[in-house]
Amino acid sequence: MEPGSGLAQRRAGGGGLELGAGSAGGSPALSGGQARRRKQPPRPADFKLQVIIIGSRGVGKTSLMERFTDDTFCEACKSTVGVDFKIKTVELRGKKIRLQIWDTAGQERFNSITSAYYRSAKGIILVYDITKKETFDDLPKWMKMIDKYASEDAELLLVGNKLDCEVDREISRQQGEKFAQQITGMRFCEASAKDNFNVDEIFLKLVDDILKKMPLDVIRNELSNSILSLQPEPEIPPELPPPRPHVRCC
Repeated sequence: MEPGSGLAQRRAGGGGLELGAGSAGGSPALSGGQARRRKQPPRPADFKLQVIIIGSRGVGKTSLMERFTDDTFCEACKSTVGVDFKIKTVELRGKKIRLQIWDTAGQERFNSITSAYYRSAKGIILVYDITKKETFDDLPKWMKMIDKYASEDAELLLVGNKLDCEVDREISRQQGEKFAQQITGMRFCEASAKDNFNVDEIFLKLVDDILKKMPLDVIRNELSNSILSLQPEPEIPPELPPPRPHVRCC
């Protein structure tokens, strides 16, 4: 794993030990067995994908991200201001994939900032709180944001979070499934960041769906043009994209 927060963390490549008869200072040369036991440098990422997490304030977007990337949970997380992100590297389908996960603020006043991150997202996780009906009622508003700013090719996943609070449930699983069924290509899952239930599955299934959807020639093109020479992680949002001509659903 290669987690990171805020500005991306870089690791400088170190030079290996030189094999030979010995150094000028008299250091002994490495034997064949020692050379074979040397740790090989980690394989670079084959592919980079951006995933964005959206939803109303307090639904647990940050908790889901931090549980997946760091395996931590904070009972009293502060609300995200604007946008934050973390990095995690996973391996799927024989490829090493560097995930850049964007955690967006749920407050409406930040929409002008967070909307700029939709365009480059290959996957979008829309989260609501199963114990707060108002967060479920806000889902159509978030779908309008997706339809306006996101790529039509982006994979969508609806997540009902806080399954650990089952006794306080206000939204049934059937309601979540029914909403997802109305959106072409949207998957549905319930999870608990606190109990670490279904969290890895959320992200890994989304990434797997993205890879399955991409034609082989597109993946090869991506690999040759951008992934092997990773660009610095963005510190400011890209230029706001134009509205999409066709909405995903009515």
